[in-house]
Order: sequence, then structure tokens, then C-alpha cells
Amino acid sequence: MTVKSDVDPDLIGESRLKTIPGTDPALFGTAMLEGPARVEVRSYQTFKITYVTGKLGLDDTGAIRIALRLISDAGALQTTDPTAPNYVSVRSSGEGQLMLKYDRNGGQRPWNETLTIYQRGGYLKPGETIEITLGDTSQGSPGLLMSTFYEGARVFRVLADVQATGNFIPLPDTRLEFTVEAGPLHRYLGVLPTRRRPGESFVMGLKAEDLWGNPTAQGPTRFAVESSVPVAGLPAEIDFAPDNGALRIEGLSVAEEGVLTLTLTSTEGHVVEAGPLQIREGQAHYWGDLHGQTGETVGTNSIEHYFDFARNKSFLDVTSHQANDFQIKPAFWDKLNRLTAELNEPGVFTVLPGYEWSGNTAVGGDHNVFFRDEGARIYRCSHALVDEHDDLDSDAHTLTDLYAKLHDEPVDTVMYAHVGGRYANIFFDHDPKLEAAVEVHSAWGSFEWVLTDGFPLRRRVGVVANSDGHKGRPGASYPGASFFGAYGGLTCFLMQENTRDSVFEAIRRRHTYGTSGPRLAIDITAALPGGGTLFHRNPLAQPDCATEEVTSCIMGDIVRVTGNTARVSVAVEAPVGIESIELRRASDVVTLWRGYGEEDLGSRLRLMWSGAEYRGRGRNTRWQGRVQVADGRIRRFSPVNLLNPEQPLRQVGSNSAIFDTITTGNRMGCDMWLSGTGATLDVTTNHGTLSLNPADMGVEPVTLDAGGLARKLVGQRLPDGPLPRSATFEAEVDIGEAGDTPVWLCVNLEDGNQAWTSPIYLFRD
Repeated sequence: MTVKSDVDPDLIGESRLKTIPGTDPALFGTAMLEGPARVEVRSYQTFKITYVTGKLGLDDTGAIRIALRLISDAGALQTTDPTAPNYVSVRSSGEGQLMLKYDRNGGQRPWNETLTIYQRGGYLKPGETIEITLGDTSQGSPGLLMSTFYEGARVFRVLADVQATGNFIPLPDTRLEFTVEAGPLHRYLGVLPTRRRPGESFVMGLKAEDLWGNPTAQGPTRFAVESSVPVAGLPAEIDFAPDNGALRIEGLSVAEEGVLTLTLTSTEGHVVEAGPLQIREGQAHYWGDLHGQTGETVGTNSIEHYFDFARNKSFLDVTSHQANDFQIKPAFWDKLNRLTAELNEPGVFTVLPGYEWSGNTAVGGDHNVFFRDEGARIYRCSHALVDEHDDLDSDAHTLTDLYAKLHDEPVDTVMYAHVGGRYANIFFDHDPKLEAAVEVHSAWGSFEWVLTDGFPLRRRVGVVANSDGHKGRPGASYPGASFFGAYGGLTCFLMQENTRDSVFEAIRRRHTYGTSGPRLAIDITAALPGGGTLFHRNPLAQPDCATEEVTSCIMGDIVRVTGNTARVSVAVEAPVGIESIELRRASDVVTLWRGYGEEDLGSRLRLMWSGAEYRGRGRNTRWQGRVQVADGRIRRFSPVNLLNPEQPLRQVGSNSAIFDTITTGNRMGCDMWLSGTGATLDVTTNHGTLSLNPADMGVEPVTLDAGGLARKLVGQRLPDGPLPRSATFEAEVDIGEAGDTPVWLCVNLEDGNQAWTSPIYLFRD
């Protein structure tokens, strides 16, 4: 596969005008771009677009328009302050005046961001010009701020309304673009799987990232490699100088059971840890991100770039592409199927064809559709941005319609319920034969409610997490500085082998767990004193499914038990410290594990804020505030899970800190190591105030409920040093007489990330 940096314009799903002034390109004029061809992320630049009027000139009250893609966190254009960033100026060679109007969401998807230049008080003759300077520095502006992420082709789309009709026609045969490249080295990152069997081959990934998570070539070095156990095929030194900032080291294996960690030390002294990787018999762990979009629909970068990133830059085992269905042109659907067939490597890299059914929440909401093989039809919620209407009869306008069509589809299908712009409405309909999982985390945030709302309804679904990234970075989807408020999630599939068949079986058996980004090993097992019958499918939907008699079960299993209790065993091994583990019975926490007691507490005080506004698209919660310490000082300060380095979260002076950040269901905060035995804190925020006296606090946190959707501010004491990275414990769980008893875990990590297991569904009736 050749990795293309740009997107074929003919594959983009968009609204196209049928009524135009004529077919001669010379009617509309031409445009040229002056400026750098390649720029770094978050740099300031200047570009000049020169528009030359065509045969019709430009009438009084006519206009030209510069349109840019919706998915961008580049600076918002402005026309009022010539000393501030992103200033735009215009001038004309003809008569009249020019009036500018900028709108972040003034165009049609995916070209939502628009700058419109209106001609007023006169007209322009053929051959006269309009010059637009984007990032004009002549009066003190630093220029136009670039985005935080790699863009193979950042496009200025020029449209013209030459006869003042309100119809803006894209200039034919005109493509004005530049490339946004990664910035300087910020960190190195080593990636290992979390579980393989003795002698089984695995891959180590190594990459250099800039401040915004882009793989960067600006970090060539040599690493000395140390391993905790012997590794076949592992070099003692690694020369790291890839052009794309990432390197796969394949064909590694460990002969004996144990735990592998790698320590890589660069010639400059950078130390990189990879692992832990458990080597043991049984099912292996395969990591995937099955949900993202590219520039052929609403995202950025090409489909080829997307799949290359998944395999070679985030080192995924499993992936898929999930474009909004109402924007998928037939030619793109065909190309997607060709690529998934070409790139699928059984045993190495599993690629599933599929799409996102993007119906409105009122009729079911977003759902991910995955096919086992290529060749399936696409059943769109509508043809909103698809101008080919030959297959309108295949549309599925509601989730119920979609279920019916997929049952008739010859190609095997599974589905996830997704919380995105149009969040999944689990109360509208549910087909347990198709819908096997719910996505509890993505770049949109964390959404436990999409799982827990289903417990009273006996929805027996698994837990997954993905990115739904729109920047072409599956498996490492940083939010940047845009409206996405979280790092993209990952799903761990428990499987014997990495194939499409095994992925489908893991999804249907709910042998999955999701994380908000990190790769950690989680086991939850329930011992059943009286035994039970394990169902390989949901017996409420498939009563004749295969069964087996068992005395224990794992995450995702559905078991009819004879006893009224289960003995649950939990084991977690993580690459960072474990703050706590919640063993849950449905929505209730029945056991809370912490790796420390009151005798271990030190001077560290943790503040964490979390939650969202509501369930819909505008769920982001802004947290603004100040921490003020009295009778003491902050001797050390560290942000926790700060995903946007431009958002303030920092110490100010010796006894205060400020913050202005975003959460969207996920967690964020800070750790403060305090001096002074009588130190107290007042935390003042736009959602309420919390006063803390650490001397009176034990291991239990102090919580301020802040309304909204599970919004809260939490203060707690922690040990001064790092928390333990592994945990094991057991607990007894009561099984209800009627209905399901879902037993599952939420793991809270020291770095602010979380993980959630698929529930074990135990029942007696």
C-alpha cells in the first residue's frame, strides 16, 4: 500500500451544487497560494491567496469564500485586531470595498470553517484581483497559528459567487494546500503487548513524539536495551532514526513464563520503559482501536495514512475504519473494502471492514457496524452528503430498520453502541444478536452510563473503548486543542489468535475490556461454589446456543448459577501506579481496593475533577478555579492527565495553583506535595468550593458533587512515592434471586487514566 498524504477529492462525501452558471472554468476565476509548502505544528505562518476574477467578473454584493475543514484546532481567523494572532487582511485591485465575515461553522460539512469576502459599492472586472493575507504580520500579529496535528494536506478551498446569487461554486481545477508536520522531540515511547504465550512471536514498538503526540523524525538516537527476562531476537542496541518517527521490532519471543519489562536508555540519557508483558499460557491479549475517520468524510488525512498509522505508529493488533455513513460515497466504500482485504494479515494485523451508522439519537443514535468479510452492502441512515442516489432503497432510517437489513445481509455482522455527536439511545431498540458491546470511552469522553443504563433492562453487552479520532491517528488519538476533550481509548481482546474469526468471537463472548488509552493486563474470575451453566451466546436471544457446565468464569461470560454467591478474584498489572480498583455489582461498588493504608499517607494531596454537562454533543465541562494554601506551601506540583498543554493547570507562587481545563466524563487534576503540618486548602471553582484540611483526612476522599452529568471535585491524600503497579485481591459477591447480577471492574490509575472490564453476567432465574 502506498501511503498517500492527501485525500482524493472525488471520494469526499459533500454537498454538490447541481445548478451552476456554466461549465466553462474560466467563468469563475482562478486562485493562487503563496507561502511555505511545509510547516510545523503550532507554528505561526503567513499565506497569501490571490483571486483573479474570471470572464464574468465579480458583481456588486457578490463574494468569494475560503473554506477549511471542520476538524482543525488551528487558530480561528479574525479581522479586527491587526496585532493579535490569526489576523486576516484583504485588498482589491478594483473599485468598491471589501467586507469580511468569518464563521467557524458557516459552511457545509466537511468545509465548515469559512471566511467570506463580499464585494460592496462596486464591481470587479474580468482579470482584477483580490488578495487575502492569512496571518498578516505587517502590524504586529505573529501570524496564523497552525494546528496541533499532522496534516498531509491542509487545504484552502476557494469558492466564488460571481453573480451574487448566494451559490458559492468551488473553483474548478484549483487545489491550494500545504503540509503540517510534527514538531521537535518531546518524548520517546516504547510499546509492548500485555500478554503472550511462551514462544509466541510479538512486536515491540518504539516511537518519538512531539508535544502534541505526533510521531516525529526529530529524535534520532541510539538506545541500549536491557530486559528483565531473556528475549529471543531482541538486539542489545537499537539505532533509532526512522523518517516517520516510529519503528517496529518484529519476531521477538520469550521462551519461559514470567513478566517482561524493557528499559531503553538513549545516548542522551533518555530512559524509556516498555511493558509489563506477561508470558503465560491461555488466551493472549490483542489491542485494538476499531473506530476512527479520515478526510474522505469529516476527518483529516487519507485512509491509507490511517491504516499505516494503526499498524506502524500506534502498533495496534486490530483496527477498522468507521466513517459516518451519510458521507460515504460508493467509490469510497469500494476503496475501503479493497484496502481492508489487502491489509488484513491473519496472525499479525486484523483489519475489519465497516462503517458508523449515524442515525439521530431520536431513532437510535450512533452505532458501529463491523463485517467479518468484504462485499457487504452499506445501509446508511440517509444520503445526506452522498449525491449518488442509485441505492436509496438500501437506507435504514432507524436503528430498527438497520437491524432488519443486517439480519438479511449475507456477510456476518456485529455492532457496538457508540456515544459521539449523536449518542446511542439504548432505550430505542436493542438486538442482542447483533449489538454485542457498548463503547464506554472515546475521544468524546467517558460514558459508564451507556453500560449501566442497560443493567435493569438485562442488556448483556461487553465493554469496549476506541478513539473515534478524526485526525487519522487510530490507537494514539490525542485531543489537541479542539473540542475533543479526551485521549482516544483502546480495547483489549482476549483471544487464542489474531484473526477476524477470533475477533468476532471475542466480541460476541464479551471477552473484552476497554481503557482510556494505556495498555494494562486485567483478570477477573468468578469461582462458583455450586457450579453453573455458561452460555456461549445470550440465551435471552438465542436459547439454543452452545453451553457448558463450569465452576468458574471470566469477564463477559453469561452463567446461570445454582448458588447465591460467587468468589471473585482480581489481578491487575499496569505500566503506572494503580490508585484504586472498584469491584462493582451492577452500579454499586462492593469492594474498593487500595494499595496503601492510612499509615502510608504522606504530604501528597490529589485534586481531581471530572464529569460532563449532559449526554449530547455539547457535553464538555469547563473547570476554572484556584487552589489557595494557608499555613503552608506547595513544595512540588504535578498536573494529572492534562491532555492540552495550552490549558492552564499550574502552580502560581508558593501557595496557590490555577486551572482552566475541560473534562468530558473523564478525569483530570493535580498532585500537590505540601509543607507545613497545619496546611489547609480552599479550592474555588466555577462549579463550587471545596475546603480541605489534610490533617483531618484519612484514605477516604472528600467529594463535592457539582451537578451536571456526574460532575464532581475530589480531594484525597496519597503516599508521597509512586503507587504499586500490580494488585491482587478476592471478594465475595451476592447473586440476586431475580434478574442479572453484573460483576465488573473499574480500574483508576495514578496518571488519571481508567479501565473497565466487560461484566460477568450471573443469574439464578
